Amino acid sequence: MAMNRVQQRLTRSTAALDRAGVRYAVVGGNAVAAWVGRVDPGATRATKDVDLLVSREDLAKVTSALTAPPLNFTRQILTHEDLRDIVLFIDPDEPSKTSGVHLVWAGEKIRPSYTVLSPLVDESERDPEGFLVVSLAALVRMKLTSYRPIDQAHVIDLLSVGLIGPDLRAALPAELALRLADIERGLLEHE
Repeated sequence: MAMNRVQQRLTRSTAALDRAGVRYAVVGGNAVAAWVGRVDPGATRATKDVDLLVSREDLAKVTSALTAPPLNFTRQILTHEDLRDIVLFIDPDEPSKTSGVHLVWAGEKIRPSYTVLSPLVDESERDPEGFLVVSLAALVRMKLTSYRPIDQAHVIDLLSVGLIGPDLRAALPAELALRLADIERGLLEHE
């Protein structure tokens, strides 16, 4: 049931942005699930929120689209240490800060300590489900840049269905290629 609510929130929010003509890309766990699901739907992992990559200059349009009826999401700004302010839209059907729609700014560092910028919204494609999803290469860069345990698990999910091939590996910045090699080494040690 929780997965269904997240999927509905994803569908409703991206449809509202499409109607408003706002460029975006689904990122985070939903993007991983979209890519993994193309190869093996049974290998997807649940997530509790929706992360959308948008251009900062489109914030007013995004806000208008997500806070208008029928969505009526409520906009909040969260401030965390080592994070830029996070813009969160809370779904009135499930008012929780952990299960809303989070915005990620395109072409900026998600955390000041990161060395790689987030992708641009143009690094996206239309998913078979109808929403715009970040490209596979951009998604892998984002996951290897964040490198939290959940991001490492997402990279393992992408590896497990064969989505990270030689061309993608060759295009990674050196720092991220080393992180990918560390994840793969860990997998080999646990076999």
